[in-house]
Amino acid sequence: MAAPALVALAHGSRDPQSAATINALVAEVRALRPDLRIEAAFLDHSRPRFQAVIDKLVKAGHDEIVVVPLLLTEAFHARVDVPSVIAEATARHSGLRIHTSAILGLESVFLQVLDERLRASLKAARVRELDALVLAAAGSSDSLANQSVARLARIWGSHHKLPVVAAYASAAPPATGEAVRAFRAEGRRHIAVGMLFLAPGQLPDRAKELALEAGAVAVSDPMGAHPEVARTILARYAVGAVELVPV
Repeated sequence: MAAPALVALAHGSRDPQSAATINALVAEVRALRPDLRIEAAFLDHSRPRFQAVIDKLVKAGHDEIVVVPLLLTEAFHARVDVPSVIAEATARHSGLRIHTSAILGLESVFLQVLDERLRASLKAARVRELDALVLAAAGSSDSLANQSVARLARIWGSHHKLPVVAAYASAAPPATGEAVRAFRAEGRRHIAVGMLFLAPGQLPDRAKELALEAGAVAVSDPMGAHPEVARTILARYAVGAVELVPV
């Protein structure tokens, strides 16, 4: 029996770099599991859209699919948008079984990815000293989602023995610029920002712009097509595939 297909479902962005980054990440996943049918799909803005990918997989004979939402927090997109498109797909295709895995979430291993990206930015900026960190994320009107980012920020700061604060690009304070200025008001001058985003886009671009305007010495790139992120996608898929096995 063929293994279920894997659909890596991202939100999408008007920035073409975002889709390119997600496609590169999915290519990393394919390299790890060349035996699987693996597709990228998007909820909005970018193509291919989710329903078009599902149609293609059904036409190719797949009747079991695991959808892995490429989301870092359990906010609106995870709670509303993803279940909505799944329900639409199953209603349109009789006999199709779709299991939605847990979101990527905020795995502690992602801090290693953040460190790697930040080291590259520090090297490019020729920065050798840090006295504070800011962890920048998308932000949400859901306070629990923001709290999960704040918890990860505390872990990150504890690891580096540096003060750290979480900042958000939308829906919640502080913005990255505010966070950097608050540290500077304390007398700190070597403040770096780690970008807790999967891919480029308007929100991370704005967060970076505000941080640099406020005096950050370096801002990392988003996590992007990193092997650890690809392995996490496959871990979510593996649990979802087991859920599809009849009991």
